[in-house]
Amino acid sequence: MNDSALITVAAEQRRNLVGLDRNELKEALVAIGEKPFRAKQLWHWIYHRGATSFGAMTDLGKELRVKLEEQFVIARPAIARQQTSTDGTRKWLFHFADGQKAETVFIPEEDRGAVCISSQVGCTLTCRFCHTGTQRLVRNLKAPEIVGQFMAARDSYGEWPTPLDERRMLSNIVMMGMGEPLYNFDEVAKALKIIMAEDGIALGKRRITLSTAGVVPEIERCGRELGVNLAISLHAPDDDTRSAIMPINKKYPLKDLMAAVRNYPGLTNARRVTFEYVMLKGVNDSLAHARALTKLVAGIPCKFNLIPFNPWPGATYECPDDATVQAFADLLATAGFTAPIRTPRGRDILAACGQLRTDSERRSAKEQRLRDAEERTRAQATRAEKEHADT
Repeated sequence: MNDSALITVAAEQRRNLVGLDRNELKEALVAIGEKPFRAKQLWHWIYHRGATSFGAMTDLGKELRVKLEEQFVIARPAIARQQTSTDGTRKWLFHFADGQKAETVFIPEEDRGAVCISSQVGCTLTCRFCHTGTQRLVRNLKAPEIVGQFMAARDSYGEWPTPLDERRMLSNIVMMGMGEPLYNFDEVAKALKIIMAEDGIALGKRRITLSTAGVVPEIERCGRELGVNLAISLHAPDDDTRSAIMPINKKYPLKDLMAAVRNYPGLTNARRVTFEYVMLKGVNDSLAHARALTKLVAGIPCKFNLIPFNPWPGATYECPDDATVQAFADLLATAGFTAPIRTPRGRDILAACGQLRTDSERRSAKEQRLRDAEERTRAQATRAEKEHADT
């Protein structure tokens, strides 16, 4: 389905079934006079087989398929732009029904790969080293838009139906794209529960990592309700440094953050938290910082992910030289921590960590009302044309 078709579907205001959980699917079917057991068939076609049209659902009667087509749609976000890096990293700019945009990245390995999914358009945080942080929060993404990112990535690689073995290119998800997922927890949780369901997309919780800048009150809830892997965007071992580059630290300082991490449900030596650490030249890259890190996380089952800073237009930070980064990693390793240095991926298409951003802007209330009125007018015109064609 092309971009114009997806936008037309949105204008027609047919309900999108992507992003609905089992109960919502049943309710949608009952509302049009169908039996709730049909929800199991729809779930299979939508989330296991990746169907994009009701015509493909061959175990449903023709009349039912026509009825479904009149009432519903199976839509992913429209792809406004797709770019592939020289290293194989692929980035999509997704265009949502209201005109807003977000970016998603797939980072392939030899026989597997991770899809980096966005949870917001823009970001509510203003981390100084992150390109997304220069874009004001526009809005939270809804569950259909979050699930749809992963489904569209699967479309791109032809990975339907859901592989029943371990041979998946799109093998992992990281909630580490645009936005702070714990500030949109309800929609993120709904989307991930759909993605984790065994008879659908079937991506296990051990293959999903949620990264947070440290929204302390929601961390325990994340572990209790989702049980996914936890990553903390740490980036500094002391409050002064961290507050200077991550303003959220003023609200949730390191003492509170470390307490929340220590109490994360399911945390063991076999299932460690990951501390993400962007290396900024002259800011947080000294051996003194490394030693302070070892003290900060003492006793926490954890590993580090060292990320040499990825530059973006207008950035005021620089990446340390290789020797500095390696010395930092060596000190952590000597102290007994796993601390790999992440190889930058997708820098040539601004797809690397901290480089995502779109041109979406928050609309004023008046602008939103005007756009809503335009969409209603288009919807009425589309229905009128359809009724005229039927007669």
